[in-house]
Amino acid sequence: MAERTRRPGLPAAIVDIDGTLVDTNHHHAVAWYRALRAHGVVRELWRIHRHIGMGGDQVVAALAGEEVERELGDAIRAREKEEYGAMIDEVSPMPGARGLLERLGHGGREVVLASSAKAEEVDRYLDLLGARDLVDAWTTAADVDATKPEPDLVEAALARTSGGPAVMIGDTTWDCIAAARAGVPAVAVLTGGSCEADLRAAGAVAVHATLDDLAGSLREPPLGRAG
Repeated sequence: MAERTRRPGLPAAIVDIDGTLVDTNHHHAVAWYRALRAHGVVRELWRIHRHIGMGGDQVVAALAGEEVERELGDAIRAREKEEYGAMIDEVSPMPGARGLLERLGHGGREVVLASSAKAEEVDRYLDLLGARDLVDAWTTAADVDATKPEPDLVEAALARTSGGPAVMIGDTTWDCIAAARAGVPAVAVLTGGSCEADLRAAGAVAVHATLDDLAGSLREPPLGRAG
């Protein structure tokens, strides 16, 4: 994690990385499909995709049940890591990702990137985005005990702010649910493949088609409601 000098009480934007700033959700869906199939569990890709954004420690049970989790969970997760690692060079920043981070920072907000990915993946995404000089802090898997939809990740990101009103920016229902459980409003984008109806049902206070649309909607802080 990196951290810049902060002024007390600034509004904050907590920004999800996977599926929001970098185009990874479809890669992860395929990786989970292959990992499950390699262990004799076949689930439709559309069903898997709806679980992307949920913590990887919870995906197997959610898709295949507790018995499969007990017997094969660790092996499936290890295979998913291998499958995703074979595709990670294909991952690109979302159009408008860096521009959004610049706009958020220039608007007087603290910007904290929220991820429960392994540190090496987060480092890769930070370099891909050229984001180290644009954000105040970030999180990794080492910072949370429970993954989304539990609120731990959002709370860990909040702990890296100076305590002003905050908003979560994400792309999945799991982001929105985790934000709500942490008492933070969520603004969602469609970049991860979730539909607007599902995002709003999960608690999003606003939904934008792209990061450029979101950036263009920004006014003076705070973004959205105070949390």
